[in-house]
Amino acid sequence: MAEKSFLYHLISASGFTVVFLLFCSIATLGIIIERYIYFHFNAKEDPSSFIAHIKVLLKKTDPKKAIGFCENGRSTLARVAKEGLDHISLPESHIKNSMERRIAIEIKTMEKYTNILGTIGSTSVYIGLFGTVIGIIHAFSDLSSSGAGGGINIVIGGIAEALVSTAAGIFVAVPAVFAYNLIMKRIDNATIDMELCSSELIDLINRLK
Repeated sequence: MAEKSFLYHLISASGFTVVFLLFCSIATLGIIIERYIYFHFNAKEDPSSFIAHIKVLLKKTDPKKAIGFCENGRSTLARVAKEGLDHISLPESHIKNSMERRIAIEIKTMEKYTNILGTIGSTSVYIGLFGTVIGIIHAFSDLSSSGAGGGINIVIGGIAEALVSTAAGIFVAVPAVFAYNLIMKRIDNATIDMELCSSELIDLINRLK
C-alpha cells in the first residue's frame, strides 16, 4: 500500500507528462506486438532458393503450377512473384510495372504504425524533460512561498520528484527506438529481396519466351 501511495505521489507530482508517457508506453507495446505478429505470419524466404523453385516449376509445367506455389506461400516474395506470373503473357514492361506496384503495396503494409513508433521514440525524452522543467519550476515556487521555513529540503524533494518525468521519457524512448530500428532494418532487407526477386523473375520469364 505504501508503494502504491509512493508511485501515485510521484505521478501526481510529475504532472500530465508522466500520464502522457504512460499512454505512449502502452501504444509502443501494442505496436511492437502487432508488428511481431505480422512479420511472424509473413515468412522470410531466401530469394535465390525461391526463384530456383519457381524456375523448376516453370520449366516442368505451365505457369499455373508456379502461380499455385506462390498462392500457397506466406512471404512477400510469393506475392510479388505471383503478380508477375499472373501477367506472364504480357510484355516485359507490364510485368515489371505489376511487380513494382506489388512491392510498393508490401512496403506500405510493412511500414504500418512505424511512423508512430518513430515519433514516440524521438520525442519521449523531450516530453520527459519538459515535465522535469515544469516540476523544478514548481519546486522553486514552493520554496519561495514557504519562506525560510522549508529550506533546501523543499528544493531537493521537488527536483527528485520532477526527475521522474525524465526517467519515464527515457524508459519509453529506448524500447521504441530499438523496435523502430529493428523493424526498419527488416523492411530494408525485405525490399532488397523483393527487388532481387522481381529482377530475376523477369529475366527468367524472358528466357522462357
